[in-house]
Amino acid sequence: MTERNFVYFADPMCSWCYGFAPVMAKLFAQFQGRLGLKVVMGGLRAGNTTPMTDQDRSYIRTAWQKVGEATGQPFNFDFFDRESFTYDTEPACRAVVTARLIDVEKALPLKARVSRAFYAENRDMTSAEEIADVAAEAGFDRDQFREVYSAPETQNETFRDFLTAQELGIRGFPTLVAGSNEGGYALVTNGYRRYEDLADPLERWLAAGAPVRNADA
Repeated sequence: MTERNFVYFADPMCSWCYGFAPVMAKLFAQFQGRLGLKVVMGGLRAGNTTPMTDQDRSYIRTAWQKVGEATGQPFNFDFFDRESFTYDTEPACRAVVTARLIDVEKALPLKARVSRAFYAENRDMTSAEEIADVAAEAGFDRDQFREVYSAPETQNETFRDFLTAQELGIRGFPTLVAGSNEGGYALVTNGYRRYEDLADPLERWLAAGAPVRNADA
């Protein structure tokens, strides 16, 4: 029997992905054993080297307010008191890839933990040392995590994730698809949706054993 999987395209420093984190955790728990999970990092602002402008701050603050209202996730707006911040999401994405390489089952929980550290705790998730601290809090051996995180192979693996998302035409996060390489993938959602809007259709899809259409994600 062909194994079917969720493939979750996300970025730990994407506010809508942060808002979607409780939904994704519930979906994975509900379908565990029936759908596997592959977590792919999207690289929302990977490699950005330009500090935020006042216009950026205004745009991001408004986005956070919208996400908080829609999802109930907490945000720490002390972030905007920083004198300067360069919104580069590559380090946070690489943290999730590091977790995946150490223990694939810990990738999704660490993605959620890094997001919470950034959005709710106002911690700098562009700092390798701060990321290692968060990983240790999440149960990783700090030295092992730091070593794997810094390895060139991990950096390459992270950029392969970004390339995969680009080649598949993933243009927004979160994006969740389900299916198999053999049969194709169905688009579950491109953007935030409530758990209640996704769980029942997925149950019906699995129960029907319907062929999987190719998703134009």
